[in-house]
Amino acid sequence: MMADLGQEIGWDDEIENEGADFEPLPEGTYEFEVRTMQRGRFPGSDKMCACNTAELTLVIVGNDGKEHQVFESLKLNSKMEWLLSQFFLCIGQKKKGEALRPNWNAVPGSRGMAEITVNEYKDKNGNLKKNNRVSKYLAPEPKQFKAGVF
Repeated sequence: MMADLGQEIGWDDEIENEGADFEPLPEGTYEFEVRTMQRGRFPGSDKMCACNTAELTLVIVGNDGKEHQVFESLKLNSKMEWLLSQFFLCIGQKKKGEALRPNWNAVPGSRGMAEITVNEYKDKNGNLKKNNRVSKYLAPEPKQFKAGVF
């Protein structure tokens, strides 16, 4: 998939597109592609120490045929190791029961399946908003082989 980079708008150009109201995907299981990954830092909180983060943009093609973006943050902290393992199992880098040194450079462009939920939150102005979140990364189903079936 080629990313839509948009077009530059000149200082004196007319503008018209006001955007559409954002409508999250319905909850369900979807295939995703990791469009981008940025390395970042989590400053820490009262529940987790400061650590590296992988900021992911996942792209899902909904039943409407349109691309939807889901933003996820993977924290590189021992408290979140289970989620890191779940993610790397999902995209095929990790094998169940085996240790893995992740290949972060191979994350953009990787694909997997995830359970998506609708998350409700209040924005900085106190308005109720909705977005999509990953509730679970799904490991690929093992291939089933049947004698004589191709």
